[in-house]
Amino acid sequence: MSHLRRICAAVATAAALVGAAPASAGSPRRDRDADLPQAGVFLEGIGVDRRAGVFYVSATNQSGALYRGSTRRRDQVLELWQPPRTGDNGRGIDVDRAGRVYVAGGPAAEVRVFARDGELLAELPTGAAGSFLNDVWVGPDGAAYVTDSSLPVIWRVSHGPGGWRIERWLDVSPAITYTPSLTDFDLGGIVSTFDRRYLLTTQGTTGQLWRIDLRTRAIAEVDLGGVRLTNADGIVLRGRTLWVVQNFTRQISKLKLRHKFKTATLDEVLPTPADRTFTTAKRVGGRLLVVDSKFGFPPAAAVAEDRIVTIDVF
Repeated sequence: MSHLRRICAAVATAAALVGAAPASAGSPRRDRDADLPQAGVFLEGIGVDRRAGVFYVSATNQSGALYRGSTRRRDQVLELWQPPRTGDNGRGIDVDRAGRVYVAGGPAAEVRVFARDGELLAELPTGAAGSFLNDVWVGPDGAAYVTDSSLPVIWRVSHGPGGWRIERWLDVSPAITYTPSLTDFDLGGIVSTFDRRYLLTTQGTTGQLWRIDLRTRAIAEVDLGGVRLTNADGIVLRGRTLWVVQNFTRQISKLKLRHKFKTATLDEVLPTPADRTFTTAKRVGGRLLVVDSKFGFPPAAAVAEDRIVTIDVF
């Protein structure tokens, strides 16, 4: 059995354990990290503060509520870190070296920045009608780059002598054609490459992968050899290995990037459970922390179903 097939079996086992009693001595280890403390919550984004040993998770239907857990514990219950607030929303999350937490605001069309202690440092609206901020990545220059799934723009959040600011960093429309419906989601997941040269971002509606030069801002499509990463949501990059979480396609695709990130080949596909929606992931050491949600399904009235699962990939 291949490595990813073993992972698939572990994830399926984890799905079957929802609502089960705590594992007893001698029973199989649950391949999961954290459960929600309440029912009816759909989790979406995740960010990791490696220095503090914590991760943050957003809830799409809780007015921007954020939960927190420990990267050093298993079988834990997430704690509410930021309570819901009218007008807020939470999607992708990333954390910088100072422990500042950047939260893409989805339809709220803003980025919130928090200090590690929970203080709200900035609330930065795009001011653009129809903007939907999906995912965020702190680049090698310390600025946060944010994808907009409804408008063909990549936004940039930075902090300088004048304070916090959000700006239109790149109009992607000359190279990337957005689908016309505002209910579709175009650019989503975003990461930077290890050589500090490029951003990689996925287009969920078309299944394309794009490379953006951080210096010249030139945009090029990555040749996937005919593969389409439809419904691509969060992405994780380690070296030249890219994991793409394809939410409603219900799979995680593993690709190998080559030739200065110009081409990629599909290595393996991990099917995810049909009754779950995996939305995104972040890497911690040799494992992925994956958001395992019931997003798209009717919310349960009494059972907390959303959780974070661990997939060992190295």
